[in-house]
Amino acid sequence: MRPSIRAALERSAELTRNNRLVDGMKLGEAAISQATDDEHPEIDQWLTDHADDFVGRND
Repeated sequence: MRPSIRAALERSAELTRNNRLVDGMKLGEAAISQATDDEHPEIDQWLTDHADDFVGRND
């Protein structure tokens, strides 16, 4: 995945953790919509691996 998409997903998680869900979702959606078909599996895996980043859990 391109570094710009990864950065946008990381920022999306940060916004979501800071109770800015709408802004976080908009940013994440925009990043995903710019991704190529080849990047989607990696994005899916990143989202699975980093789900706790969106809620601030460290279990």
